[in-house]
Amino acid sequence: MTVAEQVATILLAAAATMVTRFLPFVAFGGRRETPAIVTYLGRVLPGAIFAILVAYCLRDVDLAAAPHGAPELIAIAVVVALHLWRRNMLLSIAGGTVTYMLLVQLAFS
Repeated sequence: MTVAEQVATILLAAAATMVTRFLPFVAFGGRRETPAIVTYLGRVLPGAIFAILVAYCLRDVDLAAAPHGAPELIAIAVVVALHLWRRNMLLSIAGGTVTYMLLVQLAFS
């Protein structure tokens, strides 16, 4: 890729990002009320997306072979416990990730 192509790619990516960030404010900003479907989607999509991410992360876990999914289950338990304790998503995700990585690298290697 030439330098001109790299610059064009970066500019297009930046423009696309800005459009997707500003479009909701242009469409629903001001005095207009947010449509009910948008409010509903804003309420239900975060949980649905996390459920899909969990399923995606666990898709290759082989429960028949050692360690039988133990690192994944322990990390999930840590995520749930941290979230119930502190209600902080960043802490929950980081704690679960660190737990999983330590288990895979040290305990179940």
